[in-house]
Amino acid sequence: MTTMESLIGLVNRIQRACTVLGDYGGGDNNTFSSLWEALPSVAVVGGQSSGKSSVLESIVGRDFLPRGSGIVTRRPLVLQLHKTDEGSQEYAEFLHLPKRRFTDFGAVRNEIQEETDRITGKTKQISPVPIHLSIYSPNVVNLTLIDLPGLTKVAIEGQPESIVEDIESMVRSYVEKPNCIILAISPANQDIATSDAMKLAREVDPSGDRTFGVLTKLDLMDKGTNALDVLEGRSYRLQQPWVGIVNRSQADINKNVDMIVARRKEREYFATSPDYGHLASKMGSEYLAKLLSQHLESVIRSRIPSITSSINKTIDELESEMDHLGRPIALDAGAQLYTVLEVCRAFERIFKEHLDGGRPGGDRIYGVFDNQLPAALKKLPFDRHLSLQNVRRIVSEADGYQPHLIAPEQGYRRLIEGALNYFRGPAEASVDAVHFVLKELVRKSIGETQELKRFPTLQADLAAAANEALERFRDESKKTVVRLVDMESSYLTVDFFRKLPQEVENKGGNPQAPVTDRYGEGHFRRIGSNVSSYVGMVSDTLKNTIPKAVVFCQVKEAKQSLLTRFYTQLGKKEGKQLLQLLDEDPALMERRQQCAKRLELYKAARDEIDSVSWTR
Repeated sequence: MTTMESLIGLVNRIQRACTVLGDYGGGDNNTFSSLWEALPSVAVVGGQSSGKSSVLESIVGRDFLPRGSGIVTRRPLVLQLHKTDEGSQEYAEFLHLPKRRFTDFGAVRNEIQEETDRITGKTKQISPVPIHLSIYSPNVVNLTLIDLPGLTKVAIEGQPESIVEDIESMVRSYVEKPNCIILAISPANQDIATSDAMKLAREVDPSGDRTFGVLTKLDLMDKGTNALDVLEGRSYRLQQPWVGIVNRSQADINKNVDMIVARRKEREYFATSPDYGHLASKMGSEYLAKLLSQHLESVIRSRIPSITSSINKTIDELESEMDHLGRPIALDAGAQLYTVLEVCRAFERIFKEHLDGGRPGGDRIYGVFDNQLPAALKKLPFDRHLSLQNVRRIVSEADGYQPHLIAPEQGYRRLIEGALNYFRGPAEASVDAVHFVLKELVRKSIGETQELKRFPTLQADLAAAANEALERFRDESKKTVVRLVDMESSYLTVDFFRKLPQEVENKGGNPQAPVTDRYGEGHFRRIGSNVSSYVGMVSDTLKNTIPKAVVFCQVKEAKQSLLTRFYTQLGKKEGKQLLQLLDEDPALMERRQQCAKRLELYKAARDEIDSVSWTR
């Protein structure tokens, strides 16, 4: 194989692989379509009935395109020609039928028609969605050709009024790309000045560097006339040469004249033509195919740096995506357990970062202690509990049938115990508030652990285990904070009451002075005030100890042993159970498989480019 064939074959294989993987232009934008854009291709442009189909069939050497009146090509046809060894069988493959080989090219024509109708319906509508066809034959050159709908000037029955603009817009989307070679088809029996193909080519390629002019139907010109002024570049100059083509006649088409025979007749026409005989070596479909191959080789040489750069950039992107998606799961049970543990540790790292301040969220726990708890303590109904009426009632009930003699100790105790019971609510509410924050951080951490997204089952089991652990921590925390409150009730601070000022029973030591009324309003107010001071002292203590208990029982435990039981259960699982945990999302598996195929494609392309000798 020559260097030129190696170059063009390489580009053709890359384009084919890009097509199979969906990395091509002309359809939806794709992350990796830049490689397709960097590769040169040939777009066939012409007006309706200009002979586009005949030119393509002549280049391929096969009769395989639909024919008819009006608009026949209604979807772009991306035609990739692959040269095979001499004597090998010719066949065709469609992208939408990847497992089917067509050796009957009449069936290829029917499939193109049916696939067109599948998108556009049996109407004259058009669609920008391309049909991808690959032909493998020893009679072709390595080439990618794109057959586009024929340009038209008016809409016919069954077409929208915008059809003229729609077709031109579609054709422009291909030919205005800088790496697109324009094969502009014009019939020789019409004035070149009115050629739709040349008009459009001049607009998108004003210098003519990318445009090859092709004149068809030379044999149908009026007697006494010829197209030498055009073919020799006098009436319409291009940077690339003009090529004349003689297509099969309608009679030949009706008789199914073989394309190889048609090529021979075309050679004979130019060789014996008095007008074109001196140009015979540079005319005909075979010469056109070779000319395009030579030009492609030149273009590819100049594009190698940009193609290599595009490939390397795409490989970097794919490597990054593969790291993001994760590598395939190992079959060994030990490796599977290691994978599960690594994913769990990644989750735990993120969870701890939320608690420790590396990520947002942990500060909400401090907000519970600094704002919610003090606010809840302030709202406790101590004013009602220590009202004059309530103090008198509780003290009196505590005395029973025997009124207190000196100080109402039982009344004090009942008032204090009743007040301290109110602390249970804020204490338990603090526990629940921190529990809610921890659950939210678990949920957020699971969402931020990229490795977990691969394994929905593991993600669900881990979430269940984490939340179950948080429930246990909450229950233990509630028991602890309630104990703190109960401890305050079970043993009162004696020194506090010893330091209280004692009531004066007699004024001036005069036995005749009136005795202080232990059942008067002032007496009960002093009791309420003393109890309120004691409860305030206890409130200040609990304001400090409740957060300590909550952090110790919930936050610290969550940091240290959130998944301890889960790890214990993992150690008991067998290989099959571990594999169930690593049951990936089918969509993600498909995405990784496609990514791996792309990566393999681009690495192979890079290696092939490096291996090709660039010496002529």
